[in-house]
Amino acid sequence: MPGTTDPFHGKLFSARLRSTAMLLLAVSACGLAGCGQKAAAPPPAPGPVEVGIVTLVARDVLLATELSGRTVAYRVAEVRPQAAGIIQRRLFVEGAQVKAGDPLYQIDPDSYRAALQRAEAALRQTLASEKVARLKANRFQDLIARKLISQQDYDDAEAVLNEAVAGVAVAQAERDVARINLEYTIIRAPISGRIGRSLITEGALAKAEQDEPLATIQQIDPLYVDITQSSVDLIRLKRDLADGRLVAADGTTAALRLLLEDGTEYAHPGTLAFSEVRVDEGTGDVTLRGTVPNPDQLLLPGMYVRAKLDQGVRHNAVLAPQKGVTFDYTGKAFAMLVGADNKVERRFLTVDRTIGDQWLVADGLAAGDRVILDGLQKIREGAEVTTIPAAGSSSAEAH
Repeated sequence: MPGTTDPFHGKLFSARLRSTAMLLLAVSACGLAGCGQKAAAPPPAPGPVEVGIVTLVARDVLLATELSGRTVAYRVAEVRPQAAGIIQRRLFVEGAQVKAGDPLYQIDPDSYRAALQRAEAALRQTLASEKVARLKANRFQDLIARKLISQQDYDDAEAVLNEAVAGVAVAQAERDVARINLEYTIIRAPISGRIGRSLITEGALAKAEQDEPLATIQQIDPLYVDITQSSVDLIRLKRDLADGRLVAADGTTAALRLLLEDGTEYAHPGTLAFSEVRVDEGTGDVTLRGTVPNPDQLLLPGMYVRAKLDQGVRHNAVLAPQKGVTFDYTGKAFAMLVGADNKVERRFLTVDRTIGDQWLVADGLAAGDRVILDGLQKIREGAEVTTIPAAGSSSAEAH
């Protein structure tokens, strides 16, 4: 009947509800227990990390410093006239190589040639007067010996002779000056070298010893190289040599190698000639001058170069690859090493300079230390590692 509850249907619904709940519990228990399967085992602990190392060795290292500099002509001569006159001809090719004594310009010689002729005529005249005076003096010498003339006459004859001799000397000097002036009408190269452009043309008036040069000659083989070095570095170098940390390189002169503006090394090494005896007050630098051969005249005065200057030899120096040296946020250098127990340790270093792709280590590393190069990103200080030779290491340095 409507509105009444059937006891049978109520019991049936409750039984179904209980069956469903028990089925859900069974499924959950099977899922949690893996339906009779064993639970998965935890992953194994990782083993030691493999790193690439290099074993450091000590060896003698030739230390060199790289400094900036400029090339300077070995000799420079400005060509100036020593006689005045009109330039008739230019006798050289601009930019050519000239030798000392080569004719460069021709000045109009006519007036100088006439002056020489006049001086030669005056010399001949004084020679004739000197001859007459000498003959007279010789005759008077015989007469005075026989008491046939007075002493005064003899003295006058001697004075005339002496005056004639002096006149000859003056005339000879004037003749020589006139000859020299005539020779000066050909302006010659004072030194050997390469001559630049001519600063005067034919028809121009040249003045003796004028301020403006006619041309400039520069000797560029060999060539000077002026380089600058900090006075602080120079003091440190001298102190290292005095204390024995650095030994002077073999030879009496320091070797000098040049790097050109395009980065290539110049083929001909040179030598250090001298260093300036004063420090520039404005820059604090000392000027060093070297000499380099320039047979091909590849170098020209005024070129910028980098000069590698050998300073000395450091015995038993330790070099560490740059790849294995890191700098912290304070700028302190350190390296990661493998200790005797194959555990990683951090070692702080004092580095001096770079030599190629390596650091010259002043303190912190020694021969036999094993520096980690490969696998740095996988390690931490105190971790145990296994080692293999680093990629690219030579057999002499690799572990």
